[in-house]
Amino acid sequence: MPRSGKEARERLENAALELFAVRGFDAVTTAEIAALAGVTERTFFRHFPDKREVLFDGERRLTGWVTEALASVPAGVAPWPTMRRTVDLLVPPLEANREGGERLAAIAAATPALQERAAAKEAHLIALIAELLIARDVTPEEASLVARTCWGALAHAIGSWRAAPGTSLQPHVDRAFDLLEGLLSGASPGSHTGAA
Repeated sequence: MPRSGKEARERLENAALELFAVRGFDAVTTAEIAALAGVTERTFFRHFPDKREVLFDGERRLTGWVTEALASVPAGVAPWPTMRRTVDLLVPPLEANREGGERLAAIAAATPALQERAAAKEAHLIALIAELLIARDVTPEEASLVARTCWGALAHAIGSWRAAPGTSLQPHVDRAFDLLEGLLSGASPGSHTGAA
């Protein structure tokens, strides 16, 4: 049996991901998740309201990473560079969680109901980023645009990274932001890479 609530929660998450990956989300019950994790179903419901939330518990960690990373950027930095630095600070924890993130993405892609939940969670995170920027005296309009654009660039980079096993995330992040900056400056793709 797990010795702590944190350990039980982690075991439940791992058990759920394992079962969902093998049998599909809809075919797995909370009782089966609890059994594989070595806890009771009652313990499951102490940690999660339903089996969907086991998958999206990583949002809590991601929210913490984002909040901490953004807070570490000095207050006087402009909104776009603030978010660019924030994204770079998110790379190490995202890389450390690559396996779990990839399993979650595959399970969500195969389950329409989870795609809707994933979209809602992403919207919530973007709104949080905007709120954090507004707290740094960024106008609401700018905060919303910067949050959506930077998160979109990071999501694009993560997609490229997952499609290229064995690579690290940072080059994909750099490439996504370089492409975006090139588009905004009117440069053709690749023209900012040093070609004359």
